Amino acid sequence: MSVHKPYVASKDVKTPEFTVRAVILGMILGLIFGIGNAYLGLKVGTTVSASIPAAVLSMAILRTFFRGVSILENNLVQTIASVGEGLAAGVIFTVPALFLLGERPAPSRIFLLSALGGVLGVLFMIPMRRYIIVQEHGKLPFPEGTACAEILKSGESSRSKALMAFLGIIIGAVHKLCSSAFYFFKEVPSWIIAPFQRSEFSMDCTPALLGVGYLIGPRISGLLLAGGALGWWVIIPLIRLFAANTEAIIYPATVPIMQMSTDDIWSNYIRYIGAGTVAIGGLLSLFKIAPLISKTLRIGFDELFQGLNFRTAALRTDRDISLRWLLIGSIAIILTLWLFPGLPMNFLTIVLLVILGFFFVAVTSLTVGIVGSTSNPVSGMTITTLLVTCLIFVSLGWTERIFLIAALTMSVVANVAIALAGTTSQDLKTGFLLGATPRLQQIGEIIGVILPSLAIGGTLYLLDKAYGFGSAQMPAPQGTMMALIAKGVISGDIPFTLVIVGVIIGLILELLKLPILPFALGLYLPLSLSTATMIGGLASLIVKRYEKNPSASQRGVLGASGLVAGDAVTGVVIALLTVLGIIPATANALLPDGASLAIYLILGIALAWFALKPHRRFLKK
Repeated sequence: MSVHKPYVASKDVKTPEFTVRAVILGMILGLIFGIGNAYLGLKVGTTVSASIPAAVLSMAILRTFFRGVSILENNLVQTIASVGEGLAAGVIFTVPALFLLGERPAPSRIFLLSALGGVLGVLFMIPMRRYIIVQEHGKLPFPEGTACAEILKSGESSRSKALMAFLGIIIGAVHKLCSSAFYFFKEVPSWIIAPFQRSEFSMDCTPALLGVGYLIGPRISGLLLAGGALGWWVIIPLIRLFAANTEAIIYPATVPIMQMSTDDIWSNYIRYIGAGTVAIGGLLSLFKIAPLISKTLRIGFDELFQGLNFRTAALRTDRDISLRWLLIGSIAIILTLWLFPGLPMNFLTIVLLVILGFFFVAVTSLTVGIVGSTSNPVSGMTITTLLVTCLIFVSLGWTERIFLIAALTMSVVANVAIALAGTTSQDLKTGFLLGATPRLQQIGEIIGVILPSLAIGGTLYLLDKAYGFGSAQMPAPQGTMMALIAKGVISGDIPFTLVIVGVIIGLILELLKLPILPFALGLYLPLSLSTATMIGGLASLIVKRYEKNPSASQRGVLGASGLVAGDAVTGVVIALLTVLGIIPATANALLPDGASLAIYLILGIALAWFALKPHRRFLKK
């Protein structure tokens, strides 16, 4: 393997990197992206990488107000900012399950679990860095990390691209205010197709979903829509057809099917099928890379135990946080989780957390290098962690409610650690390409955990009170799934037939060599989300087909990221105003449903147009 030469020389010690301005800006952006991704994840079941938009905003802001800003400072900003997105993903995939089961942890406890889980994820990833990022350089693509490094290098001389992100933020915020605060048009227009068993066509016309669709691209968007179409336009009409002449109540529902709305059928039946598909998709993803996982774990343990002599690397670019601090920090976190008053975790739960947490930290650090953060099956890993824990509890006869809560609480910490490890891997790859100091990036990520952890608990309470987790407005798909699985396994009343049907659908997709997880997510989510996401995917397809210049794609990514941030953060503000009674939770829109759809389509066309043909005065290449 040839020796890698970073953008900034390894022996260059005069380049500013860990500065006060970079840390403060990174923490502020991390807070914004953390809150925005919490809203987005609870609504659509996915988060978007904050690294690229944070890098671009950092270049624009620091260069506007300061002189002598280095590329390594901008890299540190995006490193700290991306923690907010990773931590939000870890929390919103699991904590809502506790809400749905009636166990609402206080914001202070959410802060403790998320902060400790985040730091644990960063620490557990340290022994993996030299193998996954250094030794496997050129073999693992790390798509987001590599793209972020290229954008930082290309942006050294210009900040004009940041205007696309700012424009997206403004448009996303204005659109959200018009639909959800002033009620000029409806956010989710829908139409009932009466001749087709009263099937429904709906679209959640929010800029965040348009941005998500653009970022994940037409293929993944198409698979999301395909999953939604199977659930809402195939399975639900068949259920209605076969139940047309019966008043029987079919488990797990509590009323006859003919008395149910389309949403009720989805909630009682389709979600269990989707859960089975998600579970098998996550497991198959792990099986495919089993040899690499084994090698990663072996090298990680070797690095950990060989490092007990605490040798310091000669090169700046090869220095990690000392393994002494890794061991001390990990032990302190584990003891805190075990002994802290009020936390429902016994010794066995802590042991499972350490074993499963370290294992899946290695797995996620590897998988983000292969498929990237967006396609990384974090939810599949968390489901596996929860299933293993619940099955062990059941085998021991621990079926009381306290053990259900203990399993979910452990999953919160494990999932945050898994999500942060994936984020850390991408950031360390960016730093490796640029010549950053790994130790400073790792310290920055630990600092970056603080603000999002403080804000995430209040954000969850606010969104739950304003919309209600599990509702059509705030489905909280992963959290709902975790609650269903944990409660079903512990109590033994999970509808296994529906789950097995989902597993078989996943196996069929595997035989067809199609990605399972995006299809499964579409099957599990409300149809309005996958149809809206598809519009963004089509905008991305248009840009890629008619413009081969990478700068057009970059403008589209920045604009889409801006739409996500503007819409999501404004949505949280609107939720606060709703809870305070300043604006109504719902109201009749002034314009008809068709106007909502038309405005959304125009917004999608505008995103593609500005990416392809930027206005010369404002968005120069």
